[in-house]
Amino acid sequence: MDQLAGKTAVITGGSEGIGLAIARRFVAEGAYVYITGRRPAALERAAELIGPDQVTGVPGDAARPADLDRLYATVAGDGRAIDVLVANAGGGGGAGPVAEITEEQFDAGSGLTFRGTFFTVQRAVPLLADGAAIVLVSSIAGANGSAGHSVYNASKAAVRSLARTFTNDLKHRHVRVNALSPGPIETDGFTRFAGDRIEELRAELARDLPVGRVGRPDEVASAALFLAGPESSFIAGTELVVDGGLSQV
Repeated sequence: MDQLAGKTAVITGGSEGIGLAIARRFVAEGAYVYITGRRPAALERAAELIGPDQVTGVPGDAARPADLDRLYATVAGDGRAIDVLVANAGGGGGAGPVAEITEEQFDAGSGLTFRGTFFTVQRAVPLLADGAAIVLVSSIAGANGSAGHSVYNASKAAVRSLARTFTNDLKHRHVRVNALSPGPIETDGFTRFAGDRIEELRAELARDLPVGRVGRPDEVASAALFLAGPESSFIAGTELVVDGGLSQV
């Protein structure tokens, strides 16, 4: 407990799913968190779950630099530096065969995941504490070639790449940057994607996953805590895969 006591964390896409689980775990470990999301009502619900005294919700889209500037102006206005930054916001837009993807789908699919992650970090640099930890949420999709997901897969691969370059860019300030790559995790988004096939999809994945089940958001949050906290102090520029062994064996 208290691995993040007295620390300030910023988590984009923190109103549900993995981002919310990370925010709750960070608060349980002593951090004060700022979370973002595109839906104010969802942010309010998340704040109630996290604990209103330990969180500030800032509505906004991580793909829009102006919204990021407003987020960081809020942090600066509170007189805080950022000890932990989790660039979690991302989306799966732009699905379909390569011959059918439109420019609009490409921009939507890469905008939040790749562009948003890049500018989330760039705009945060002036507020980062020396020795801060940055966690970029990628995906095992960044290392596979699943048909119909070229934009999403490539965007997540780009996020993994950013962890390497940002580590070098920020090494003079001893900022550690790592990528966190989940596999199948049972979030609200997973449920929406599965629809009426939810039980069938769970069973299919359970057969493929060495651990025999789909992952939980709190399990990804535990990995994020490790990368954000002191126990990973000699780890930088790497990728931590949290997928039940799906992509590893």
